[in-house]
Amino acid sequence: MYIVASHSCTAYLFSSSAFGSKSFYVFEQLLHNIFYLHHMKTIGFIGGLTWLSSMDYYRLLNQLTNQKLGGVSSCKILMYSVQFEEIKTLTVAGDWDGIAAIICKVAQTLEQAGAHCILIGANTMHNIAEKVQASIHIPLIHIAEVTATAIASQGLNTVALLGTKYTMQLDFYKNKLAAKNIRTIIPNQEDIEYINDTIYNEMGKGIFLPERKEKFIQIIGSLQQQGAQGVVLGCTEIPILIKQTDVDIPVFDTTLLHVQAAVAFALQ
Repeated sequence: MYIVASHSCTAYLFSSSAFGSKSFYVFEQLLHNIFYLHHMKTIGFIGGLTWLSSMDYYRLLNQLTNQKLGGVSSCKILMYSVQFEEIKTLTVAGDWDGIAAIICKVAQTLEQAGAHCILIGANTMHNIAEKVQASIHIPLIHIAEVTATAIASQGLNTVALLGTKYTMQLDFYKNKLAAKNIRTIIPNQEDIEYINDTIYNEMGKGIFLPERKEKFIQIIGSLQQQGAQGVVLGCTEIPILIKQTDVDIPVFDTTLLHVQAAVAFALQ
């Protein structure tokens, strides 16, 4: 068996007979990792939506990259953290054009700084994802698209969707799932308001109370009785509260799925 390694304009041919089998394998893995380190793309990450979930994104992006490459490898990330109070105020006012103006400018800044893709670290902000994509020349990795792909891969056709009231009630998320022939079930109005208030008034501040977890599990159980075969944790703070071990239907952690897609893109 032979392997070719190149440096600058010089190519070197190595034979497995020159190494022990174990040493050759280690050498082959080393060259594999050097290739990916050299060709790794830079992820442009829009964070602060909230800062709490952004911490999870940063940790997971680096952990998954390290799992792929080993050693002390980490992810190439350009991060722009926005002022969430400003974003929240515009969201409550329904000023999606105002939000789009901010996020588009941030995405353009990251592209100009050298990012090869854009990751928006919040489900709700994907309501303006098409506008952001239209404003840049690099791909935006859409959180609902990668979630829909994960659901479809498990053969499910009906899922519960939890998130802010905007994510649950507007069409942008449901449409991405529907494109994969997945039906979405959302909670009743009272539970929608409960979840939304908990996200904005507690989770966004790092407050995760046991009674909230109990109520969320109860809501998921009710949606399961209505036919939900899985549950989409469609807010990047919810996976901090709800884990797969808490319920007996598949849980789709949108933060993790988003990160997995971004790392796959960066290392392809």
